[in-house]
Amino acid sequence: MKRTLALACSATMIFGLAACGGDTGTEAPADTATDDTGAESTASDDGAAMTDEEAATTEAGASGVDLPDLSGEELEVAAVWTGAEQDSFTKVLDAFEQETGATVQYTSTGDDIAPVLTPRVEGGNPPDVAMLPQPGLLDLFAGNGSLVPLSSDVESAIDENYDPVWKDLGTVDGDLYGVWFKAANKSTIWYDTEAIDAAGVSEPATWDDLVSASQTISDSGVTPWAVAGADGWTLTDWFENVYLSQAGPEKYDQLTAHEIPWTDPSVEEALNTLAEIWGQDGFVASGALQTDFPGSVTKVFGSGDAAMVYEGDFVAGVISSETDAVVGEDANFWPFPAVGDDPAVVGGGDVAVGFTDSEATMALLQWLASPEAAEIWVQEGGFTSPNKNVDTSLYPDDISRGIAEGLIAAGDAFRFDMSDQMPPEFGGTPGAGMWQDLTDFLSDPTSVQATMESLEADAAQAFGD
Repeated sequence: MKRTLALACSATMIFGLAACGGDTGTEAPADTATDDTGAESTASDDGAAMTDEEAATTEAGASGVDLPDLSGEELEVAAVWTGAEQDSFTKVLDAFEQETGATVQYTSTGDDIAPVLTPRVEGGNPPDVAMLPQPGLLDLFAGNGSLVPLSSDVESAIDENYDPVWKDLGTVDGDLYGVWFKAANKSTIWYDTEAIDAAGVSEPATWDDLVSASQTISDSGVTPWAVAGADGWTLTDWFENVYLSQAGPEKYDQLTAHEIPWTDPSVEEALNTLAEIWGQDGFVASGALQTDFPGSVTKVFGSGDAAMVYEGDFVAGVISSETDAVVGEDANFWPFPAVGDDPAVVGGGDVAVGFTDSEATMALLQWLASPEAAEIWVQEGGFTSPNKNVDTSLYPDDISRGIAEGLIAAGDAFRFDMSDQMPPEFGGTPGAGMWQDLTDFLSDPTSVQATMESLEADAAQAFGD
């Protein structure tokens, strides 16, 4: 998952990481998006109030997850999460402790997880389990032999609770290493409910519907779109959503790995499709090339300069922290519509991996692969689980429930963010590569051929072709 420029740059500097992050700063809003309902005490049968820890224990104990007695065992878990996210994840770990008797220490690395983990791994003192926010880091640590393949029990839990795409994302060179515990849905279009109601448009099922709705909104006197052209990563996300649905998952994987060139006809089709919105007079609010991601959100929900903004589920956090709009009332979202035959979902996530080969490490990973573990955080808010057996009725509001259900419904049509999986000089560098090429295309949406050629030249250089 794309968290901050610090993570992308640190990973690049320390590892020369080939599949580093691209979407600078997107996870910071995700942290603020937490719907902190707080942990309420739960009444037991005898009327006494249970503590949060006891409630978590009750949930874990009723789970039926077959975990061993680990009394006296100690584990360390490292992750980027702080604040409310750390508090929620700690409840998940507390339940594991109660279930097994183990003691778990949580270490927050902050966003710079790569430079924190690397010297510890090289020094022979890694955490037992780490939550990695990028598939590139999973590939890196698996590739240098630092990770332990998952046990058959963990693999069985993944097979039972996840669509195959998530198992594939946790596999490197045929060995399964990762449990995808936390996810992000980056296929959401956020809109001002008053502007949409006034224009009389409804949820678009297809791209053509979306273009038609944009025209109707424009005709109502409101600019349809705020686009964050100053942050190239948002433009890569636009492209990825169009391309995945239109060209299909197989082509998406091929383009991600640069197995087909950026001059492929499928890229041309996707750029022409984007131009139907980016290049239409009156569709994009003025100053798009100078508008950053938070600014694009406030243009819709603050100043009212536009009716809609595309980006991931973390938009909700910016709405709540930067505007007076209320998510679920003044602000709502639609799933990104089908551009081809079927809709698809682009996203990110955090994957749990094991650095130590022990029964306790595998037991914790098996626990994290269970719906019961995820459901503890689900009820706290600010969390989307890729586990298909999680009870979605436990999400604290309709917005978070809809986001999660959209992610699960995508099944094997889900794909991890393309630019997160590419060499950072192409997929994750401001003013260069994919970011700059699509920024130039936003500036001139008629330049399809020139954009394709520039993308291909930059990709060939980054991939070493």
